[in-house]
Amino acid sequence: DPQIAVRYKRAPAAKVMHHAYLGGLLEHVAGLCGLAKQIAAHYPELDVDLLLTAAMLHDVGKLDELCYERSVSYTTEGQLLGHIVLELETVSRAMEEIEGFPANLKTVVQHILISHHGQYEFGSPKLPMIREALVFHYLDDLDSKLAAVRAALATDSGEPEWSAYSGALGRKFLRLEEFLKEKTESGKPPNS
Repeated sequence: DPQIAVRYKRAPAAKVMHHAYLGGLLEHVAGLCGLAKQIAAHYPELDVDLLLTAAMLHDVGKLDELCYERSVSYTTEGQLLGHIVLELETVSRAMEEIEGFPANLKTVVQHILISHHGQYEFGSPKLPMIREALVFHYLDDLDSKLAAVRAALATDSGEPEWSAYSGALGRKFLRLEEFLKEKTESGKPPNS
């Protein structure tokens, strides 16, 4: 759908937590596609097509949940329904429009979408109950958390060895490269 494609390329993945900038959603999805291929190569029992489907569709509801013309904020529908409900409706409608789409596969895709947050307290209506749904939840969680770490480390905290505090993750992070630099007793690197 050309209209969705234009929005998909520009959308952030979140308001604050991860990839919260223009184009962030596409970056997040591309990263997840790469992770899905790698994990499926390591665990051959996984259905790589389901993992890739999850990667591409799991946040499509954010196109309607977020608005980002001036700054990233929530639409009224996003505030009231959230991206999981919005994407379930969008993807279900699309599957219904495909003649002969297998009913069981539709149920599997729907389950992966509604369980991708992995826990009830994080907004999933159901816990992952399919192997690929569980794996995808962990991939999504890992990618989003590492993006939050990356953002914290990129923000000047005034402390050379520490990141800014990440509200999303509830902590600061050690700048490992800085910490592991060899230092003399004066606190300066040798030969400086």
